[in-house]
Parts: sequence; structure tokens; C-alpha cells
Amino acid sequence: MFKVAVIGSTGYAGAELVRIVSAHPQAELTMITSRQYAGQPFSDVYPAMAGIVNLTCQSFSAEAVSEAADVVFTALPHKTSMEVVPGLVARGKKVVDLSADFRFKDPAVYEAWYEPHEAKDLLKTAVYGLPEIYFDDIQNASLVGNPGCYPTSVLLPLLPIIKATFVDPDSIIADSKSGASGAGRSVSLASHYCEVNEGLKAYNVAKHRHNPEMDEVLSLFCGRTIRTTFTPHLVPMTRGMLTTIYVELTEDVSIQDVASLLDSFYADKPFVRICSPGRFPNTLHVKGTNYCDIGFQVATGTKRLVLISAIDNLVKGASGQAVQNMNIMLGLPETAGLDQLPFLL
Repeated sequence: MFKVAVIGSTGYAGAELVRIVSAHPQAELTMITSRQYAGQPFSDVYPAMAGIVNLTCQSFSAEAVSEAADVVFTALPHKTSMEVVPGLVARGKKVVDLSADFRFKDPAVYEAWYEPHEAKDLLKTAVYGLPEIYFDDIQNASLVGNPGCYPTSVLLPLLPIIKATFVDPDSIIADSKSGASGAGRSVSLASHYCEVNEGLKAYNVAKHRHNPEMDEVLSLFCGRTIRTTFTPHLVPMTRGMLTTIYVELTEDVSIQDVASLLDSFYADKPFVRICSPGRFPNTLHVKGTNYCDIGFQVATGTKRLVLISAIDNLVKGASGQAVQNMNIMLGLPETAGLDQLPFLL
């Protein structure tokens, strides 16, 4: 059994990590930390875990965490992670970081959208944790920067087709809709029930922090600069994310051609499900799971390809993907601990 610690265990992503790791067949949850709830049992913070998780939240100590765990998940805010992660890596721990601090290769891009980076040397060796694309690199990584939820939902449909001769990579428009849990557990007016319920709104239009993340990955993947137009929306549901992407076609292509390309690319990827032509993803069908469902349509009248993806923003968009990365880093089956079945209703 591998010993696992979750740093920042009481936010939504941290709590999902606790839930998933607690049922993992080859991992033992040995330490959880929380600044706000230090000294309190985890089951007092999340009563649903009573009788399942008997750990008490601890204050963070790099020495104590390193002694208690082989693998460390850092589910911390941006900037806080870069203060914690270097000490863990220096002590030989494998780390999966869920903040944006280690997702970028170019520190200047990170600093333009976040804040000054205090651990730039680690960006050279950190691996972007999109397992379906960077599996081999993740296998040998000590530090993985777990992708954001929006980039996961955009990149998985786009990457298989972005190099195809029939698409214009300069025409990408992505429209994403997320449940309110994407805003995190901290209290804010924007995620207050009365502000979210029965409403639908766009936010951070053309200036969301996840936009440069997806642009950097697309550009590195293609070997040329790519800029996408991205608009996120908040919808009145707890969890789930649906993304619709529009790409201009440069030549005629059939829906069967797109289906063959996607099916071939993801043939051996257990957590990507390609919908048959005419069927489209629904967030309900991936709720609580690590699946990404992808659908597509060719709008022949306007020569556009429409790609649609659905994920659970807290699982494939955060903690489930983090556990998938851990499995790969440890040489475990990729699906270990992630075989939850979708709810039917």
C-alpha cells in the first residue's frame, strides 16, 4: 500500500481527494491537513464521511507530511502551493498539485495572469497532468501540475483534431458552463445560493485564467502559436461542466471521418468515451465519475465542426484526474480507485 497525504483537505477538491483515496485499493490515506479546521475530525467537517474517514485535520508541516506519505496531493490556492511544494519535492516525495502554480512551462505567462512565481526552477521538470496526452512523461515525473477543469474539458476534444488538415486552428471558439462548486468552498457573493439559483451568467469573458493554460498546451502540442476565444458560464447546479467548441473547416469532412479520428485517438484511453454520431454528452451521465464524454457534429452549411464534452468538474476536472496521475506515477493500473459507476438519474 502506498501512503498518501492530502494538503488542503477541506476544500471541495481536497475533500473529493479524501473521498476517492479512502476507497482506493492500493493507497492508504495517512494524513490530511487543513489550516481552517486543524484539530477537528474530518467527519465533523464532512459528516457524510463519518465511520469512513477517521483522520483528524492537522496543521501543515513539511517534515511531518514527508514522514507520513509517499505521495502528496496539494489542494491549495494559487501561490500557496509554490510555497509548499518545493520542500516536499526536495524530500523525495511525489507531488500532484491541483493549483495553477505548476501547470505552465513559461513563467512569464503564469506571472501575467497570477502573481510572481517563487519556484520557477520546478517548472522545468513539472509535467502537465493530462494523462491521455502526457502518459509517458507522467510515469517518470516527481511533480505533476494537475490541469484546470475548463482546460480539461476543452483540450480533450480538441487535441485529437487540432493537427488535422481539415480544421483551421486559428478559429477556435470555446463556450463552457460549470456548476457552482467550481468556485470553491469559500463563501463569496458570486456563489451565494440566491445569486446562482435560477440564473445563468457569463463571467471573466475573454480574460479567464484558464485561457492561457489551454493556449499554451495547444501551442506546444502543435508547434505553433494558437489563441482561442473562451467564455465560461456559471449555471445553477452543484457539479458538472459542459463545453461546446466551434472550429472552422478548411475542407469538406464527413461526420464518419471525425468519428474515426476520435475513436482511434482514444481507443485505449479508459476515461474518454466517444459518443456515437447523433448522440451528445450530458453532465448527468458523468456525475461523480472520472469520465469525459465527447460528442461532435459537422455543420456542413457553415463549414464548422462542433465538439461537445461533459465532465464532472470536481472529478475529471480536478481530484479524479489527480488520482489518475498518481496511479500512473506509481505504476498502478490507471483506473485504480476510479471505477465509480455513473448515476443513472
